[in-house]
Amino acid sequence: MKNDKQNFLAVDELLQLILEEIDIGIHVVDQDANTMVYNRKMMEIEMMNEEDVLHKNLLDVFTFQKNQSSTLLEALQKGKVRKNIKQSYFNNKGKEVTTINDTYPIMKDHKIIGAIEMVRDVTELKQSVQDGILQNRNTRYTFEQLIGTSASFKSIIEDAKRSAKTSSSVLIVGETGTGKELFAQSIHNASQRATKPFISQNCAALPETLIESILFGTKKGAFTGAIDKPGLFEEANGGTLLLDEINSLSPNLQAKLLRVIQERKVRRIGDTSEKELDVRIIATINEDPIEAIANNHLRKDLYYRLSVVSLFLPPLRERFEDILLLANFFIQKYNRLFGHQVTKLDEDVSNFFLSHNWPGNIRELEHMIEGAMNLVENETTISSTHLPSRFFNEKRNVISASTISQNKEVKSVDITEDQSNLKNTLLNKEKQYIMNVLNEHNGNITKAAKQLGISRQNLQYRIRKLNLFND
Repeated sequence: MKNDKQNFLAVDELLQLILEEIDIGIHVVDQDANTMVYNRKMMEIEMMNEEDVLHKNLLDVFTFQKNQSSTLLEALQKGKVRKNIKQSYFNNKGKEVTTINDTYPIMKDHKIIGAIEMVRDVTELKQSVQDGILQNRNTRYTFEQLIGTSASFKSIIEDAKRSAKTSSSVLIVGETGTGKELFAQSIHNASQRATKPFISQNCAALPETLIESILFGTKKGAFTGAIDKPGLFEEANGGTLLLDEINSLSPNLQAKLLRVIQERKVRRIGDTSEKELDVRIIATINEDPIEAIANNHLRKDLYYRLSVVSLFLPPLRERFEDILLLANFFIQKYNRLFGHQVTKLDEDVSNFFLSHNWPGNIRELEHMIEGAMNLVENETTISSTHLPSRFFNEKRNVISASTISQNKEVKSVDITEDQSNLKNTLLNKEKQYIMNVLNEHNGNITKAAKQLGISRQNLQYRIRKLNLFND
């Protein structure tokens, strides 16, 4: 009997895991129309949290237009089976949700005791182009799902929220793994374009000869094998187009891109006519845009056009307060996926995480947690033995260096005196020049940025990067 109970609990946990990870929204109500099951995908589609819906009456949470009714209620009250039905309604924040539903009554002893609805997002665009390199997809992330309490991170979120109120172009600057696409999706989901397409393209993932036709589309006969096919700009019309790693495009293609953005018209390759566009452009870049311009990775005119709003995402090493918070989030994620019950990091691992430089940022942190969770076996704490070997060696070297520094005086070197390195020399000149301009304007960043010929956000980024206010 005991083994049967254990097996039952195991199956129950497995079902819960499936419900949370399946890529279809699941909503189950009881005979009184109170929600009993509401999975993660459903939360994403309806832009709500579990506590907003679970154990509450359907009509207390959602609003339906006069000429429409809830398919769940129809299944519950009339026993109707509905398949592939489009439905539009409003969540508890008044935001419109449009879905494609399959709805069934739940029967027991020939009586209806509940109803279940399986939901797909009508705006979800999933298609394969050129062996699956290109993905058009619906957004999953909102500002409420971004994790961080550090002042710099919260400031960026507030700037991003303000940008969501307009349709101006946004340039998101950040190192690899800092969450640039999460911000882009959150901006889209918070905007008036939330129900329209969100299309993302990594500009570095495709060869130059291919990406032009993907962006702008083709006209039949334009070249051998060409067919009438819309490009990403047309596919994203009315919504948002995310161009990831914009600095990987050639200068020639950047010039064509600039023209489309400025004129709000696109001409397919081989076509003679143009189509009007209403697309919001969000671009990302993984290097300092000023350096990208200097290195001919980014056209200056395109930069000015894209950076109407500039968001500079801080690297994880500058978000000291968020490291353990994010680590705990990933532990809980992989607890659900792997069926573990890990609750914490031990002190050595916590200290190592806080001292590590995180060149791969949040993505690196998640991969490290995932790797450690693969080695956990009936344990509740992640220790050094669970870390990948390369990180364990780094941790040991950090401890050794710390021990040496306690027993031997180390001569400090002032970087301002190091003129043997060109990079350091240029950095020092830049620091001094920016400080002079800031002092000239009594620390007024807006006025200083104007004199320097850069945006206010760009100046703030350079102040943080050069550590000017902490010297």
